[in-house]
Amino acid sequence: MSADFSSVPESKDVNLPEDTPLPQDRFLNREESWLQFNERVLELTEDPAIPLLERVRFLAIFASNLDEFFRVRVAGLKRRMATGLLLRTKSGLKPSEELARMGAIADELARRHAAIFHDVVTPQLAAEGIEIVRWDDLGKDERTALRKLFRERIRPVLTPLAVDPAHPFPYISGLSLNLAVTVRNPADGHTVFARVKVPSQLPRFVTASPNRFVPMEDVIAAHLGELFKGMEIVQHHVFRVTRNEDLEVDEDVTENLMQALERELLRRRFGPPVRLEVEDTITREVLDLLVDELGVAEHEIYRLSGPLDLTGLHAIADLDRSELRYRRFVPGEAVSSDDDLFAKLRERDILLHHPYDSFSTSVQRFVEQAAADPDVLAIKQTLYRTSGDSPIVDALIDAAEAGKQVVVVVEIKARFDEHANISWARKLEKAGCHVVYGVLGLKTHSKLALVVRQEAGGELRTYCHIGTGNYNPKTARQYEDFGLLTADPQVGEDVTDLFINLTGYSNQSEYRRLLVAPHSLRPGLLTRIEREIDHHRKGRPARIRIKTNALVDEPLIDALYRASRAGVPVDLWVRGICTLRPGVPGLSETIRVRSILGRFLEHSRVFEFGGGRRPEMWIGSADLMRRNLDRRVEALVKVTSPQHRAYLSDLLDLAMSDGTTAWTLNSDGKWLRHRGEIDLQHHLIASRRWRTVDDDSGNLD
Repeated sequence: MSADFSSVPESKDVNLPEDTPLPQDRFLNREESWLQFNERVLELTEDPAIPLLERVRFLAIFASNLDEFFRVRVAGLKRRMATGLLLRTKSGLKPSEELARMGAIADELARRHAAIFHDVVTPQLAAEGIEIVRWDDLGKDERTALRKLFRERIRPVLTPLAVDPAHPFPYISGLSLNLAVTVRNPADGHTVFARVKVPSQLPRFVTASPNRFVPMEDVIAAHLGELFKGMEIVQHHVFRVTRNEDLEVDEDVTENLMQALERELLRRRFGPPVRLEVEDTITREVLDLLVDELGVAEHEIYRLSGPLDLTGLHAIADLDRSELRYRRFVPGEAVSSDDDLFAKLRERDILLHHPYDSFSTSVQRFVEQAAADPDVLAIKQTLYRTSGDSPIVDALIDAAEAGKQVVVVVEIKARFDEHANISWARKLEKAGCHVVYGVLGLKTHSKLALVVRQEAGGELRTYCHIGTGNYNPKTARQYEDFGLLTADPQVGEDVTDLFINLTGYSNQSEYRRLLVAPHSLRPGLLTRIEREIDHHRKGRPARIRIKTNALVDEPLIDALYRASRAGVPVDLWVRGICTLRPGVPGLSETIRVRSILGRFLEHSRVFEFGGGRRPEMWIGSADLMRRNLDRRVEALVKVTSPQHRAYLSDLLDLAMSDGTTAWTLNSDGKWLRHRGEIDLQHHLIASRRWRTVDDDSGNLD
C-alpha cells in the first residue's frame, strides 16, 4: 500500500502558551454526530456504484439504527430530564434543546429514508423485475391467492382487541407494527376503536406472485371484515411505537444479577414511549386517540409515507439475485489447514484481519483444536456476543465434558443480547463450565481467549487470542476486525492475570503488553500522546494515528488538541460518533478525521504512536468513550512483529490517502464525502488475490 501525503497537515508548532485554555465550544454534539453517522449510511443507499440489493440492505440497516437511537439515546435523554438532571451537554445545549434538535434531525432523516425507498430504490427494483407493491396494485389472481393465505396462515394468529368500557386500551409493545381500526355496528351506529397487531413471526413482505411483494399489514387490512364480522370497517391506519428499552440494573444492591436482569428484561416491554410513527394518511381523530392513550408529545410523532418499519427489507436484500449483490469471495487462510496451529504459534505470532482472513479456520479453529487436544488442560474465554448456533460455545462444552477446566466470562448485560447470553450461560453451566459474570459494576467487553497446554517436555505454555471483535462466526463475515494469536509468554502472563482479576478477587492494574480498562487504558493512551508531544518539541519524528468506532472521551480529545497545538500530526479514522472538532485554527489544525463505510462494518480499533521507523502499535476492544474507559473491562495488546506493524501502518496510510473514498469531518461538524479511485475494502479483497466467485459453488466462510 502507498499513501498520498500531499494533504497531510504541516507539522508545525503553533507556539501557544502551555496554559492557554481550551475553548468552550471545542466539542461537537454527541447525538447529532450519531445521527450524522446514520446519514452516511443513508448516502450509501443513493450510491449507484453499490449493487442494488446491497442498497436495499442499507435501507434496512438505517431503519434498525434509527430504532436503536430512539430506544437508547432519546430514551436516556428523556430519563435524565425526568430525574431532574438538567446539566447542559458538552456541546452547550440544555436537555430540552437537545431533544428538540435531535427530533427535528431524526424526522428529516426518516422522511429522506422514505423518499429514497419510494422514489429511487423501488423503481430501480421494478426495473430489475422485483416489485414491492400495495394491495390496490395486485391483480385478481394475486388477491385470490392471498385470501387463501390469509385464511390458512395469517388469520389464526391474529388477535383483534377492541376498546370499550369492558376492554381497556391494549398495551402496545415496542417496535411492533399495528393497525388502528375503527368499526361501526350497522344495527345501532355505535363506533368502536380496535387494534390489530401484525405478528412479528410473520413475513414482513408477503410474496403475492414471483418477485412481487406486498406488506403484511396490507394483507391484513384487506381482510379486516373477516376479523370484525357483521361490522362496517370505517377506517384503518398503521402505527408503530418505540419505547425506552435501555436496561438499568443496580449491581451494588442486587444479590443475583441474572435474576435481576431477567426481571428487568420483562419490565423493558413496558418502558415509556419515545416515538410514535404513523402513516401520513392517518386521520386527526385516530391520531388524537393514540396520542392520548400512549401519552406521547407532539414532537414525538413521526408522519411518514408507508409502509412503516423498513427493517424488514433485509428479506428483499436476501433474494437470490447474485448479479444485484456484491460479488462473493473466499476469505484467506492465515494458517494452512494442514499445519498444527499450536506449532505455528510457537514459531511466530499471527495477525488476523477479518473478514479478509477466515474466522472459522483461525479463531474458531483455535478454540476447537484446544477443546480436542488431550494436552490442553484449561481454556478461558470471554463472551460478549455470539451467534445462535455458536461453534465456539459447542467447543467449550466439548472441552468441559472432556474433563478440561473451562472458564467462561459471559457478559449477560450486553445490550439487546441479554436473553441470548443468559441462555448461553445456563447451557455452559449445565455442561460443567465455570461461568462468571465479570467484575461488579463493569461490563466485560474485552475479547480474550486463553489456552493452557502441557508441552512434550512437561512445561506449561499459554496460547492467547486477543481481538477487536466478538466471538461470533456470523458477524465475523460482515464486521471488519483484527485479532492476534500468540504464544508470547508475556502476553500469556498478562491474560492469565486478567482472567484471575475477572474471576477472583484482585486489584491487578499493571500489565506487560496489555492496556486494560478501567485502570490503565486511558492513562496509558494519555501518556503516549504526551510522549509524542515531547518527541515533536525535541525535533524527533512524532505522529498519532487512531482507528476507532467512536471518539467521545473528553480527556483524550483534550490531549489530542494539546498534541495538535504542539504541532503533532494526528490522523483519526472514526466510523461513527466523533465529538472532536478538527481543523480549528489554534486548536486542531493538524488533526484530520475520516470515516469509511461500505460492504463491511468497520469495527476494529488500532492505535499508532510514533512517526519514526518503529511506531508503537496497539489493537483491542476499546472505543474512546467514557463508558468503555471507565465502566468496562477492555483490553489492548501491543503488536510487536515488524511485519504486523507495517501491515497496520500501511492500512492507516491507505485510509487517510486522498485516493481513497471516505467522508471527511470539517471544523463546523459537517461530513463531506470524497470519492477516490480506491474503495478500501474492495482493495483489500483484491490485493491479496482472493478468488471472487459469482455463484454459490465457492467454499465460503
